[in-house]
Amino acid sequence: MTLKDNFGKIMTVNIIMVLGNFPLFFIIAVLSGFTKLEAFLPASDLYQNLGGIFMVESPSPFQMTLYALEGLQTQVLVNTTLTYVFWGIGALFLFTFGIVNVGTAYVLRNIAMGEPVFVWSDFIYAVKRNWKQALPFGIIDGLINAILIFNIYTTVSSGDFITSMMFWGNVILVILYFFMRCYIYVQMVTFKLSVFKILKNSLIFSLLGLKRNAMALLGTVLLILFEILFVFSLGGILLSLGVALPLLIMFSAMAYMKVFAAYFKIKEIMIEPYKLEHPEEFEEDSDDEEIIMRDDVTERERLEEIKKRNGLI
Repeated sequence: MTLKDNFGKIMTVNIIMVLGNFPLFFIIAVLSGFTKLEAFLPASDLYQNLGGIFMVESPSPFQMTLYALEGLQTQVLVNTTLTYVFWGIGALFLFTFGIVNVGTAYVLRNIAMGEPVFVWSDFIYAVKRNWKQALPFGIIDGLINAILIFNIYTTVSSGDFITSMMFWGNVILVILYFFMRCYIYVQMVTFKLSVFKILKNSLIFSLLGLKRNAMALLGTVLLILFEILFVFSLGGILLSLGVALPLLIMFSAMAYMKVFAAYFKIKEIMIEPYKLEHPEEFEEDSDDEEIIMRDDVTERERLEEIKKRNGLI
């Protein structure tokens, strides 16, 4: 099994994902209330009026009952200067998101292909080659994910028919975009294509590879459910396991499932037909730098460069 044989490398990929997207920790800190102060505010508009009444006259039993109902206070969290600082640092996540995704997608794709992999060298190699495309798309990708999650969060608790329809519509969009994301970054590190064409192809692949995409989605959902179970339901040593999983293997395992589902469908539909139509471009001694599939042109040079950096030759 490829996953078993490369478990250590996939763990290294997860560490890169966690460290590379470090601004996310600042966002989590803000959302958890770590940077905010507790305060108490009246829960009812009558609170001030009742307070004024009690200052000028002795309260009657009716007024005391009314105060018991309308004189309550509610706890709120108030933003501090540190909150805004953390939001500013957390915003850097938009700039790291695409860079980390494109580098790790390249490493995971090579693992799925069974190629020799040097995780850190391959990651840096992919970032250098693709950062101009990955950086702006990472911002777009992050915003799309944030909007979809926000839409689901704001429509999940309402019993209104229209809101419920909006909720399920957003669920469908989340699943469709999840399927598309299986292919986006893999295409980015494999082909010379514009972002528009990558998105167009990804939409097509999300339907053509429906079975493989569904299996990747199922695996992702199961990992998330296990994480929720470990953290919120079981406790004990399993709570520690639940905390450790995202830091060690969870994110890269989900990414690997998506890459594994996507690459072989891309190979079947795009790579193999192109090889059959243009066999001369895939000869080992080809010097054509304009080939649509950039990796197959420089794969030999890439491996030699990596081996030199790691002292293997």
